[in-house]
Amino acid sequence: MHPRLGQIVIDCRDPHVLVRFWAALFGGDPVDRAADWSYVEPPGGVRLAFQQVPEGKAGKNRLHLDVEVAAIEPAAARAVELGATRLGATVTDAQGSFQVMADPEGNEFCFVHG
Repeated sequence: MHPRLGQIVIDCRDPHVLVRFWAALFGGDPVDRAADWSYVEPPGGVRLAFQQVPEGKAGKNRLHLDVEVAAIEPAAARAVELGATRLGATVTDAQGSFQVMADPEGNEFCFVHG
């Protein structure tokens, strides 16, 4: 039997704030398990957990989430309303289109359509 991905853990300064951003974006209820650990289980998705670390984000993510959407513009606009930031313009190539975003703590993710 192969291992199974149980959750994706994101380091952050404030797990209680960041889990609420992602819960509002994906759906699901934010759970604060401890002062330094929160998570959300989006419907049909993998659990996202948020772990408090003392240092701030220092560079580009080595891993990011690609979030499939029916349309990029409404998804990006909603994310901005929730506290995200657009990073550059929407890019279209032979595989489709994507918009790079940053969550409220600067962690990059992409909305993709294609």
